[in-house]
Amino acid sequence: MMLSPTHPFQLVLGLVIWSVWFVALYGGLSVGCAVAPPDPAAGALTWLNALLLLLTLATTLLLVHWTLRCWRGASEAGGGTVKRFLTWVASGVHLTAAGATLAVGLPVIVFPPCV
Repeated sequence: MMLSPTHPFQLVLGLVIWSVWFVALYGGLSVGCAVAPPDPAAGALTWLNALLLLLTLATTLLLVHWTLRCWRGASEAGGGTVKRFLTWVASGVHLTAAGATLAVGLPVIVFPPCV
């Protein structure tokens, strides 16, 4: 279950999720290349890139979902401007994390791993 859109932890949650994804992406790439490196002749069409792309897309969708939830929470936030401000900023942080996830993760479509 996700925290309330007005919870203060929302201000850092998006970037925490992004950093965990970042470590998992490059850690998974390193382990995959060490254990079972794909054929370099296959280019970017490898099982490793497919797995990394799925991880990237799942993380991005999760962050976009949280962006929208916080965005909607801003209009529904009762209790004054502080909660509304918090949800607006949290939605921006989640959106920034989603954009960073795509920017860092989408090159797996083009570049071969382990080269």
